[in-house]
Amino acid sequence: MRLISLSSLKVTVVVLTVSLLSACGFHLRGDYSVPEELNKISVTSYDQYSTFTRMMKGQLRLNDVEIVPPAENTPNLHIISESVGERTLSLYQNTRAAEKELTFRASYRVTIPEIGSKTFSTSVTRSYLDNPLTALAKSVERDMIEDEMRKLATSQILRQMARLKATIAAGSMEHEALENVQVKDLEQQYDIKNIEIDDVESTSSSTDQSQSIESVE
Repeated sequence: MRLISLSSLKVTVVVLTVSLLSACGFHLRGDYSVPEELNKISVTSYDQYSTFTRMMKGQLRLNDVEIVPPAENTPNLHIISESVGERTLSLYQNTRAAEKELTFRASYRVTIPEIGSKTFSTSVTRSYLDNPLTALAKSVERDMIEDEMRKLATSQILRQMARLKATIAAGSMEHEALENVQVKDLEQQYDIKNIEIDDVESTSSSTDQSQSIESVE
């Protein structure tokens, strides 16, 4: 009887805790409350087979968003471009790079039928130490960092989509007010920004320029 009592008590505590968290507006990580109008969306990209595109589709499915074929009456998320930039932050005495900063940038456009479209750009920045004596290990570490930055960028895109509720209610993309957001629940070494872009053409040209990666011998 005592065992049954303790088990029942534990279940009761768990249920009460979940109820309190739900009441105060707490959401599990990955739940961004995407508007119902975006529960079904088509995804197009400059490269349908890129790692970032596949991660984006996975993030959408994780948040219960159904990916459907493109159609005139279906909302669309179009990934315009992505790039990884690099710059040197510090040098060793022999002038080799000691610390580098990587920045992943992606621009994308959200289109909602009968409301309009808006282009955004998101960036994730991370610095890391570059030890020439462990070149192979550092190469693997860099690949892992770039993948992590892509994942954070997809999360930021979902956050932006969740903030489109006011836009949909207003019936026009012109009413969308966007602020730069720091994702506080992620590692502090990542600097994540999301910005609204009015001119799509200027976005494309700037992202093309950012695709060049600086290298230090």
